[in-house]
Amino acid sequence: MKKKIKKSMSKKYDKYQSPLAERYAGEEMSYNFSDQLKYSTWRRLWIALAETEKALGVKAISQKQINEMKKFQDDINFDAARKHEIRVKHDVMAHVHAFGDQCPAASPIIHLGATSAFVQDNADLILMKSGMNILLKKLVNIVDALVVFARDNKDLITLGYTHYQPAQLTTVGKRACLWMQDFVIDIEDLENRIENLRFRGAKGTIGTQNSFMALFNRDEKKVKQLDQQVSKKMGFDKILPVSGQVYTRKLDSQISDVLSGIAQSAHKFSNDLRLLHNLKEIEEPFGKKQIGSSAMPYKRNPMRCERVAALARYIICNGLNTDLTSSVQWFERTLDDSANRRLVLPEMFVATDAMLNIVLGVVRDLSVYPKVIEKHVNEELPFLASESILMEAVKAGGNRQDLHEKIRKYSMETTTLVKEEGADNDFIERVKKDEDFSIIKDRLDDILKPKNFIGRAPKQVTEYISEVARPLLRKFKKLLGVNTEFKV
Repeated sequence: MKKKIKKSMSKKYDKYQSPLAERYAGEEMSYNFSDQLKYSTWRRLWIALAETEKALGVKAISQKQINEMKKFQDDINFDAARKHEIRVKHDVMAHVHAFGDQCPAASPIIHLGATSAFVQDNADLILMKSGMNILLKKLVNIVDALVVFARDNKDLITLGYTHYQPAQLTTVGKRACLWMQDFVIDIEDLENRIENLRFRGAKGTIGTQNSFMALFNRDEKKVKQLDQQVSKKMGFDKILPVSGQVYTRKLDSQISDVLSGIAQSAHKFSNDLRLLHNLKEIEEPFGKKQIGSSAMPYKRNPMRCERVAALARYIICNGLNTDLTSSVQWFERTLDDSANRRLVLPEMFVATDAMLNIVLGVVRDLSVYPKVIEKHVNEELPFLASESILMEAVKAGGNRQDLHEKIRKYSMETTTLVKEEGADNDFIERVKKDEDFSIIKDRLDDILKPKNFIGRAPKQVTEYISEVARPLLRKFKKLLGVNTEFKV
């Protein structure tokens, strides 16, 4: 029976498949860390190295060889590379030989003067820089969507919470600005990392450039030009002044810190939405045919925000890997970083991208229920207004200490009834019946208007949008308009 089942199984399903790649990964980010792009980037680096070496006077390199390499830049012979790696047990040399199989004329000069880190490390920096630009695009669109949501709800009064207990009134738009501000800070951090990312360049075996000194007959000027020109060809204006065999793994740690920060912002946003979902005030999108529970047909679980939280925790925890790797490198290099980085770096980017795709889809299609929000405001407003009632009564001639005690007593009695008997909040009725508050009885309705308790919240929304969000969106206007990717 087992043999029959095994024969009928599709090859796709007979081994472990990463849920991150299969279920969550966006297409653009998934391609960015694909083998196809990785190894074609290695070949671009070998071509840039050969072109620059030739331009600086290495006569052993011909244009014919370079043209041959360019012809097969994107045509990766993966099967040949796999066979070579089984034989030589070295991934870079396997691809050197595989490239050479396709380019027999260029084979003698591929990887000339370079060490493995020339293609591995430089390619990682190129792909991470590209990955950060993909994330930047998603973040800018999230801010754009939050601007619309905050603007539309800047005057919608809602309960503000501290310790998840009713505190004061704010507006839905003002709360959205808190979410937006976190993502804006992430954009600033990401932009800083993109602009200041330094290339490893052409540094030789352990960073001394000795092999290139030999290639250029000890001409230090040409060796420095090689480093600068190769880096420029690959899109980097800034270069690490020194390196060991590999670029300092502190760069990985710095980049993962930004990704962790993005995950923290997304997690905070998703947690707030999950709490609001339970209050029935604001809900994430829910499809017409979506099933909330296999057992409870009425359920509308916030599964999108729960997935955001799950991916965010994965990203935050993975960030520890880069911190540890950076801290334990030995001298010019050690290989215990390799397997870890192969997993951690691409997966942090793919997970962050998947998480932001969900956030973007949620923000663009939030459902707000003003009547429920108003009901919750009215239930708590009498308590929130108690200090204002006290102040107005004292200004009208009342005794502050006596009135304070009465307000305390009425609020405690009302709270007991609400909690123990499920009664309505009758705090204001108790105050109105007390003769000591008769001096402001006619003004209580005005005192209790919710708009008196939101401070500058609506104005803060318009100011934040005009002074912070709009200038940022103008700066990145070319990045606006991406589609959301939500697989299952």
